[in-house]
Amino acid sequence: MQSFKIKPEIQYFDTFKEFADQASLGTRDLIVTNERRYNQFVKPLGIEVPAIFRENYGNGEPTDEMINAMMAEAERYDYDRIIAFGGGTIIDIAKVMALRVPKSDTGYSSVELFTGAVPAEKAKELFIIPTTCGTGSEVTNVAIAELKSLKVKKGLASDATYADKAVLIPETLEGMPDYVFATSSIDALIHATESYLSPKATHFTEMYSVKAIETILIGYMEILKRGGNREENRRDLYKPFLIASTYAGIAFGNAGCGAVHALSYSIGGTFHVPHGEANYQFFTEVFKIYQKKMPEGKIAALNSLIAAVTGCHPDEAYDELDCILGQFVKKNNLREYGMTEEQIDIFTQSTVANQQRLLGNNYVSLSDAELREIFANLY
Repeated sequence: MQSFKIKPEIQYFDTFKEFADQASLGTRDLIVTNERRYNQFVKPLGIEVPAIFRENYGNGEPTDEMINAMMAEAERYDYDRIIAFGGGTIIDIAKVMALRVPKSDTGYSSVELFTGAVPAEKAKELFIIPTTCGTGSEVTNVAIAELKSLKVKKGLASDATYADKAVLIPETLEGMPDYVFATSSIDALIHATESYLSPKATHFTEMYSVKAIETILIGYMEILKRGGNREENRRDLYKPFLIASTYAGIAFGNAGCGAVHALSYSIGGTFHVPHGEANYQFFTEVFKIYQKKMPEGKIAALNSLIAAVTGCHPDEAYDELDCILGQFVKKNNLREYGMTEEQIDIFTQSTVANQQRLLGNNYVSLSDAELREIFANLY
């Protein structure tokens, strides 16, 4: 029985220039990034390398329409490697662009990969350079996109979407907006906690989960001690946060995430709530229900870990998390995003119908009624 796998080769550099020199970045590469990042890190090196700027194809999180349009743009270039240089949206798009994306007379149709109508096959070598400390996507085999035609947010999980190399460069996190730092790092914390409680967790994944949880929470407390979430208070912490994000990615890439992610796709897809913020809205509510259903199980060890790092009592772990995380990202009632009372049932049904891949990783099984209860409690 397979228990653990780290697929991409993981590389570390202090600067982007060091990476570019070692990788011999050049005309046979295609960088998927944004123009600001390109001008900041690539252009000063004087390297002739083709680039596609993600912002030219829409805002927000990935959609199949963005992917299709960027694939059409990529036809202009002759390249062997895709360099995904950005946050979660860019990484997920590039993961799909590195596959054989179905094409017809009307254009590309990446939706067929997400629905499973066409199997995922690797077409280009893929390097991933994350510029946030959250998705962990550089070491996972999952890409997420909103499928516009189907009006659903869905994941594509296939070994074909693994990067060939995951490249960690703390320098590239500089200039990250406060909000992006907060939502991305909270996402990494949720990856670590959900994978820790997953029934697929092993001694190996637990090691990565625990280290990620400890590093992120210690970092948060230090940032708050220094006066709050501003770049001057966290710049020297980018390296541990970036590594912790990758640890969390390794853990959830093997053990999976559960109900927090499954539920969050409802408001993420419908109201375009950024992924990390959407996850946080459900995080502690889900874990409180886990605690209620099986308090003496593995969750007791998680509570003790959180308590040991934050200095609270294990019974207060989730209230303490809300206190800490709430100073980075606001926790809202779901109605504040535009959700209606009628959508409690609609979102429950959609989650059950479309997110079984994630719900199968829950610490304890949650019934349809319990999923509805979470939406209702947060409404």
